[in-house]
Amino acid sequence: MYKLFFKRFLDIILSLTALIFLAVPMLIFALIIKHEDKGSAFFTQKRIGKHKKIFLMYKFRSMKTNTPHDTPTHLLSNPEQYILRCGKWMRKYSIDELPQIFNILKGDMSVVGPRPALWNQYDLLDERDKYGANDIRPGLTGWAQINGRDELEIPVKAKFDGEYVKRESFMFDVICILRTITNVFTHEGVIEGGTGRNEHK
Repeated sequence: MYKLFFKRFLDIILSLTALIFLAVPMLIFALIIKHEDKGSAFFTQKRIGKHKKIFLMYKFRSMKTNTPHDTPTHLLSNPEQYILRCGKWMRKYSIDELPQIFNILKGDMSVVGPRPALWNQYDLLDERDKYGANDIRPGLTGWAQINGRDELEIPVKAKFDGEYVKRESFMFDVICILRTITNVFTHEGVIEGGTGRNEHK
């Protein structure tokens, strides 16, 4: 019942509530970005959703307008040259992810689930196929996110996503949300410009 109905109901309630309380701060963040680097304060990326359906994911722009599109930060040559000054602290506190509230409201994403892969992250998608992690809605946060985030190697990240698929429930989602809040303030698992730096055995 939770997976089929109640989870989607909670996603709608939580995303609407978040928009009400964060509308003004999000407007301020948008103005800060536009002040530093002309162009849209937002950008979209093609991401993989439920059953590998492609959708456009919204984010605050934390990098300059001349940054190569659809390329993971860790694959860029000298990514620091592209990151905005305000983008550094937006990434540090995951503020750049806030526009994904609209994706949750639309039904592209859930509050909790595997983080949506880029359309061309074939290695991650292949690994997730082993665990059925491509067959549920991706999330704003997830079990892999709170157990290493950027530190995780692709196979390890996919295993955590598979573990989430098996344990998905109301209480497990609550645990993921609470631990996400803690991790945001401690910056645990964040490696700027990289992924998989921590070799998990």
